[in-house]
Amino acid sequence: MNDRRPLIAVALIIVIALAPMLFLKTRKPVTGSAADSTHVAAHDSTPRPAPVIVPTTAAPPVTVAQAAPATPERLVVVRSGLYRYVVSSTGGRIVSSRILHYQSMNPADRRDTLELIRPGSALLAARLVTGNDTVPIDRIAFTPSADSLTASTEPATLTLTGTSGAYTVQLHYLFSPNDYRIYVDGQVTGLGPTGGTLLVGLGDGFRDTEASAADNRNFSAFVTKTDKTNLTRFSSLKAQSVSTVSGPFEWVAVKSKYFVGAVFAYDSTAQGVTARLGGLLVTVPDTDSHPIKAAVSASLTVPAQGHFSWSVYLGPMEYDRLSHIGHGFDDVNPYGWTVFRWIVRPCTVAIRAVFVWMHHVLGVGYGLVIVLFGVAVRLALWPLYRKQMRATMAMQAIQPLITELQERYKEDPAQLNREMMKLYKEHNANPLSGCWPMLLPYPLLVAVFFVLAYTIEVRGVPFLWMPDLSRADPLYIIPVLMAVTQLVLARISQIGMPPNPQTKMMMYLMPVFMLVIFIRFASGLNLYYAAQNLASLPQQWALNKERQRAMAAQTPPPKVQKKK
Repeated sequence: MNDRRPLIAVALIIVIALAPMLFLKTRKPVTGSAADSTHVAAHDSTPRPAPVIVPTTAAPPVTVAQAAPATPERLVVVRSGLYRYVVSSTGGRIVSSRILHYQSMNPADRRDTLELIRPGSALLAARLVTGNDTVPIDRIAFTPSADSLTASTEPATLTLTGTSGAYTVQLHYLFSPNDYRIYVDGQVTGLGPTGGTLLVGLGDGFRDTEASAADNRNFSAFVTKTDKTNLTRFSSLKAQSVSTVSGPFEWVAVKSKYFVGAVFAYDSTAQGVTARLGGLLVTVPDTDSHPIKAAVSASLTVPAQGHFSWSVYLGPMEYDRLSHIGHGFDDVNPYGWTVFRWIVRPCTVAIRAVFVWMHHVLGVGYGLVIVLFGVAVRLALWPLYRKQMRATMAMQAIQPLITELQERYKEDPAQLNREMMKLYKEHNANPLSGCWPMLLPYPLLVAVFFVLAYTIEVRGVPFLWMPDLSRADPLYIIPVLMAVTQLVLARISQIGMPPNPQTKMMMYLMPVFMLVIFIRFASGLNLYYAAQNLASLPQQWALNKERQRAMAAQTPPPKVQKKK
């Protein structure tokens, strides 16, 4: 529902902005306002069977609620300049993920470094289904090759070795020093000729890391990638249910608003790219009608030789990192609504790039970047607004003739249409030329909404009294300023115009609509709109003066000649 608010807001703005154009029919005045090549799968020449759908009865969902093995658990700490991961010797699970460059906004965390993983999470907990047997890899007491690792300038490798019955399992984790990726390579000995199916757990969602409980819940989802990405929010799932999602997938991910954990498995050595994740098993433990947890496990076929591999991304949704991975992973954080994404997403990606460029090149904070961008957009649109005003003036000049034609040919609509087209051509007027310049800013407004509400670069960024540009202004100063400047603009546009009750009513209604709808939007969005309004004041004043001069010099148009 939160995603629909900007769409509703823009729809109302457009209706209110364009409604005065309808008054022309009754003489009413109109106002204007690749790094994946290093993936371990690329070096695996073992033939891969076709992906299979996740079995729903062969094994229970991957969890860590089982009894722990008797061997004491050892925790291996892996550090880099970006993260601090903790790997458990029990099952090779990742039990902690500190993202060092980000703080938790959850008040209970007191601005500590951000911890993603919930206690007891099943991230990378795995089970191998082979025939009628299940190898509980998530419960194996592995022997780690080290108690701690540091990935500073070179990747760090952790080897885990363990047994379960007649099976020997070995896992190799390769940690990247400059990225949030982990490359996993494994071997199971003792498999039969048919191999097996590996279920890899992605956990049941992340910890509450944002200040708003709604943000933590509304954006919890899993995403799959085949030809295109598909997002399913946890809140849309059925409570206390177990379901499967058929693949194959190149990657699957579990996400929150700003962070993501994803498993990649594909064969890049084949002609094209062969997806190797067969499907998903999704288990919802919540009894609530809008679940906030869902245990997600991905399936991967293991051949008789027992070798398997995948890679993991566990960290922030920084667009540059996601796009560098490729395979459409930058779309794991979808911008816009399904119907309008073809236009919203390119605008959003471009605006985000401009914001980041201005931030780094100009050396200013994102609050000032938003102000400068809003002013720059208004200056760039100045020629269009002037053209729109002049088109409106041209229509006003011939309005008496239009009314006369409407009276004369009210019984003959076809003839009326021909005569009006002739009139427009003679006076070089276009009834639509005053509309489209008014519509152009609104796709930008929607794109800016998504940039400021969902882009991690502005998460937690303060400006003036506002603690976070991605959240609402706690003092409501900016939305009130936005509404007041909107009213001032409307008042200036009406100077020298004949009284018009409809226009006057909308002049007061539009700022109220804007205030009610925008008051809980990201403060950065309101800052952007307020900056645009302030930059528009001198423009609107100049346009109004030009219109007054043109109206004073205007001579009455000749009457329409009656046909003999």
